[in-house]
Amino acid sequence: MIKIYTDGSCLENPGKGGWAAIISNNGNIKKISGSEKNTTNNRMELIATINALKGINSDEEIRIYTDSQYVKLGITEWIN
Repeated sequence: MIKIYTDGSCLENPGKGGWAAIISNNGNIKKISGSEKNTTNNRMELIATINALKGINSDEEIRIYTDSQYVKLGITEWIN
């Protein structure tokens, strides 16, 4: 199973923001991150998750850990 831990934040909304993700693929750890000058908190939360998923070329089960209700509801309820 691939585990992805994500987070994003913003100093002001909108404002300077950043995102990060840790991807654990059967014990192999990869860390990714980035920042933007004029963004929102929700956008940074989404960008962290999207960029983490972009780097995966696998049919394995993926579990995403996030503290963002926006991301969670987006991929579990609103997507349909």
